[in-house]
Amino acid sequence: MGHTRPPLLVVCALRIERFALRRGAARGAAHPVTVLRTGMGPTAAEEAVRTALHDPALRGAAVVTTGFCAGLAPGMRPGDIVVSDEGHDSPALAAALKAAGHTVHTGPLAESDHVVRGAERTALAATGAIAVDMESAAMRRAALAEGAQHIAAARVVVDTPEYELVRVGTLRTGIIAFRVLRDLVPAFLDWHRTTAAPPEVS
Repeated sequence: MGHTRPPLLVVCALRIERFALRRGAARGAAHPVTVLRTGMGPTAAEEAVRTALHDPALRGAAVVTTGFCAGLAPGMRPGDIVVSDEGHDSPALAAALKAAGHTVHTGPLAESDHVVRGAERTALAATGAIAVDMESAAMRRAALAEGAQHIAAARVVVDTPEYELVRVGTLRTGIIAFRVLRDLVPAFLDWHRTTAAPPEVS
């Protein structure tokens, strides 16, 4: 007889991100997925994840932080996926996303407390970061502080140096990123099955 698999907590910041993820989770996910919206910014993200992981129903949960990000590396396009290279769970998540047909970039994910544009984007890219967002690092800190064993981050690129949010193509690139985010849940579940699967006992 096998043990019960631990829960999967998918964390995002924005209402539109939660809407996309819930639509994806409703498309016949065989295993329950909890989608948590934290609100924007690192402080809100850290507090919301800490509170959520105190819930007995989420004890031992695997945590995926997701949502939109700004791409920093040349050649990125809206709708590409950035998987943070921090932590031992990242390679498995990147593999699951690639197997699902997504374009995946793996590397450092920078943290900011505001929307990054122009020269600041260039400066962050010079540090080696391939993308930036406001919540992933805070979500990770909170999950680690609460003892989570499986944590990974996958962000959907919504703008790049060539496709900045302030430009005319914003609506089109936003729709592309929304559709990709909506379709990530099956890959998250595949990652969860392979990394958080409990040992079988007879």
